[in-house]
Amino acid sequence: MKPLDPGLTHEFSYRVPKEKTVPYVFQEAEPFQTMPPVFATAFMVGLVEWACIDALQKYLEPGEQTVGTAIAVSHTAATPVGFGVKVALRVESVEGRRIRFHVRVEDDAEVIGEGTHERFVIVRERFMAGLEKKAAKAFSLP
Repeated sequence: MKPLDPGLTHEFSYRVPKEKTVPYVFQEAEPFQTMPPVFATAFMVGLVEWACIDALQKYLEPGEQTVGTAIAVSHTAATPVGFGVKVALRVESVEGRRIRFHVRVEDDAEVIGEGTHERFVIVRERFMAGLEKKAAKAFSLP
């Protein structure tokens, strides 16, 4: 990873389609199907991750990626289909390959969430090898 200092800020925007509403979370689960069609918390979490991934791209070396390791984000207001959503983030700390962010999520009308997210820089090839090893071990158990 290239040098990255705390304080980096980044903004990421998105417009909510109906496919990112609560009824589209685990479509096989009946309780989700009867929920209001608003931006789902599950997809908001994914949007926060996407924004942080986007912010880090120019700091990664070839073969590196980041994986999420922790998230603590509130979701305090409903967002209808068609609204814009903006994630504003700030790098709070960098400890080796671990990066912590403060995030704030707003729709076209108000703040809808805020909290922290943590990502860890991995070397994809090494990560995938470890994952394959884990899967082989799990599937070979008696």
